[in-house]
Amino acid sequence: MTAPQLPPYGTPDAPLLAVRGEAELEVDPELARIGVTVTARGRDRRTTLDDLTRRNATALDLVKSYGDAVEDVSTGAVSITPELGQRGRGERVRTYHGRVHLTAGLTDFTALGELTTRLADLDLTQVDGPWWVLRPDSPVYRQARRQAVRDAVQRAKEYAEALGTTVAALVELADTGMGSAGVRPQGAFGGRMTRSAAMAKTEQAAEPLDLEPQRMQVRAEVSAQFTMVPPNL
Repeated sequence: MTAPQLPPYGTPDAPLLAVRGEAELEVDPELARIGVTVTARGRDRRTTLDDLTRRNATALDLVKSYGDAVEDVSTGAVSITPELGQRGRGERVRTYHGRVHLTAGLTDFTALGELTTRLADLDLTQVDGPWWVLRPDSPVYRQARRQAVRDAVQRAKEYAEALGTTVAALVELADTGMGSAGVRPQGAFGGRMTRSAAMAKTEQAAEPLDLEPQRMQVRAEVSAQFTMVPPNL
């Protein structure tokens, strides 16, 4: 025998109670991401490309030398762009600009400041970041969802109790929001730090930067509908 199907609305025999459940956690980040832009410039295209290749390899080797402290490293956009000189009888290339962008994720925040400083000390190299993030499969998200559901159930019980009755059954549960707030890439991701090799060289072997991780807010929200035992009003 199957249970009777409940209508999608409340009735006097099964009043409907709709609530929202929320959770907000403040947690430490799991990863710090930095962006590294390596550039080269020269009048000869092949020489510019060779310089860019060498500097890119140097930056990659430096990042990878930190072993387990680096969770991932990837190469993004690569470009070699000619810059034309002033117009004359024919177009001539005045110089070539080369650029490679790298992204690295670190789990060891102690090594982060040292690596950032050493990368910034390389020729024609710029470092951006750090951006503090959680992994996509972080258990923090699951914890926030569970707390949001418990909050919805608790609210429903409290409303029912205020009417002198109890919750009877769950009709619907919907995930209405999930996300994390912290340091975002546009600069709200906290401290956007940009240094160039020229800056680093003027500091004569600069001390490693002290980069403190910024705590993040993770939010979850659900909506839930319950039926109640009819109250005596």
